Amino acid sequence: MIREAGNRDLEILLDWRMETLEHVFAGCSLEGLRSANRRYYQGQLGTGHIACFALDRQLLEPVSSREPAGSWHQAIVGCGGLCLQQEMPSPDNPSGRCGYLMNIYVREPWRKQGYGYEIVQWLMDQAWQHQAGKIWLEASDAGRPLYADMGFADMEDIMVIEPARWEETKEMGE
Repeated sequence: MIREAGNRDLEILLDWRMETLEHVFAGCSLEGLRSANRRYYQGQLGTGHIACFALDRQLLEPVSSREPAGSWHQAIVGCGGLCLQQEMPSPDNPSGRCGYLMNIYVREPWRKQGYGYEIVQWLMDQAWQHQAGKIWLEASDAGRPLYADMGFADMEDIMVIEPARWEETKEMGE
């Protein structure tokens, strides 16, 4: 079950974002990123960014008729996000509208049970509803098989440079 995250869910969303970053960037300093992500979500959530949570239905159901059902946030097992971006229109994307999937994360005990698929499918549907002409993502080794099964293809034409590498390259050329 997928639940869209809204501004009312900001703290929960930030908790999950930080957990995802800790998992992906294990051992790296995350100092200041919670504040930076808070500013990002406050400015982008609902306009340029759509976020969601995957919920385990069994965690939502009461154990017996005398026990209340669990809070929805205690049933979260994964999360994901979609950044809506505009690029220049081109033959392969006449609208120029793009969707960038990010922060796709499912906690270990719930992996390989379809939650990742549900998150990605829901976010892709959101992208198509917002007239995205293409959707892209950066894949971890663990996520690559899922994305390939869903129709994503590797692109050989993309290159990237990070600021530290650019500075290093400039210094070598001086």
